Amino acid sequence: MGKTIAQKIFETHVAEKPFQDTWVLKLDRVFCHEITTPVAITDLAENGKDRVFDPSKIKAVIDHVTPAKDSKTALQGKILREWAFRNHIKDFFDIGANGVCHAIFPEKGFVRPGFTVIMGDSHTCTHGAFGAFAAGVGTTDLEVGILKGVCSFKEPKTIKFVLNGTLPAGVYAKDVILYIIGKIGVNGATNCVMEFAGPIIDAMSMEARMTVCNMAVEAGATSGICMPDMTTVEYLWPFIKDDFASKEAALAEYATWCSDADAAYERVYTYDLSDLEPLATFGFKPDQVKPIRELAGTKVDQVYIGSCTNGRIEDLREAAKVLAEALSQGKRIAPGVRGILSPATPSIYKKALEEGILATFMDFGFCVTNPTCGACLGMSNGVLAENEVCASTTNRNFNGRMGKGGVVHLMSPASAAATAVAGTITNSSLFKGNVK
Repeated sequence: MGKTIAQKIFETHVAEKPFQDTWVLKLDRVFCHEITTPVAITDLAENGKDRVFDPSKIKAVIDHVTPAKDSKTALQGKILREWAFRNHIKDFFDIGANGVCHAIFPEKGFVRPGFTVIMGDSHTCTHGAFGAFAAGVGTTDLEVGILKGVCSFKEPKTIKFVLNGTLPAGVYAKDVILYIIGKIGVNGATNCVMEFAGPIIDAMSMEARMTVCNMAVEAGATSGICMPDMTTVEYLWPFIKDDFASKEAALAEYATWCSDADAAYERVYTYDLSDLEPLATFGFKPDQVKPIRELAGTKVDQVYIGSCTNGRIEDLREAAKVLAEALSQGKRIAPGVRGILSPATPSIYKKALEEGILATFMDFGFCVTNPTCGACLGMSNGVLAENEVCASTTNRNFNGRMGKGGVVHLMSPASAAATAVAGTITNSSLFKGNVK
């Protein structure tokens, strides 16, 4: 019987199996940020264990509230900063060099096919786009990971999603993952790995695959994962070129991680997405999804473009196309609507500046802010007032997620930009599908 990619990773990383269905895995990476890690740091220090298993395998960033908004968040940053210095953690990204964790860590080449990755953040599943097993964990598991370089998991069960067809113009990875979550529900993949495959995934960029894997947790999954291929190699090549004689050699090695043709799955879902149209959430759960045309006319107070889901350069480019067209027609942001753009990393910010994307957003009327997670979880840089409505490219529409009493509609960057033009939820002009 063949094996899934998750099974292969587990079997090659097992340190011990204390129980039949419990695997203690050796970790290749432990990622840290200033919201969840300081609690672990403080507890370890209070128990005389202020040390790390391997400083080269730990990567840390201040990203959730940056710069600090008050004394409490300043203290959180201070704890992480001083711990990183004490423990000689070279890859620590402080104010000025920092970006959203699940964007900057891949951008730096820290994730490779076959890796095991944990972080005290539920959207760590993003990194599975590289063919890695990546999972968000709680404080205790994070402490053990920092101290010993291991983490325990239940035996992996994998659900496979085969995505056939070709996406219509103006339909994106965000629409794909919203469609899947809408189909299987927020508990549809609980305690499982979501493996994404098929022609649509094969045609996606690494940025798009990260968007899909990022929201696997919204269906209850432990991790999302894609098979490594030449797209993966091309993205990683600046970081791995000294390790392989050629890109083909890298692909040959990475392909050994791919799931076998006769691997057994918990379930297999097959969807043809050739007629998929832009989607958005309604209500307060990520599986409450409708075509945007059914939500058309819904007034919004704010449009937010950014986050670990959709703050990468290709996201900004697609949104900017919509805004540039509107500008050419003499339009500006709709009256009564606030627009906020947060490029996910300094590198993305710089590219957007060089390409004129930031100028397009600013000319249209957006506030361009630094890389930060702040608005996504209602902490800073875009918090909603009670009863305000936001069209957002983030990943959660929970009640009060972006501010107490606020309402969030999740959608793609192109759809969010179109909504900023209209002042109400609407499809972008880039959408060329046939709406039935």
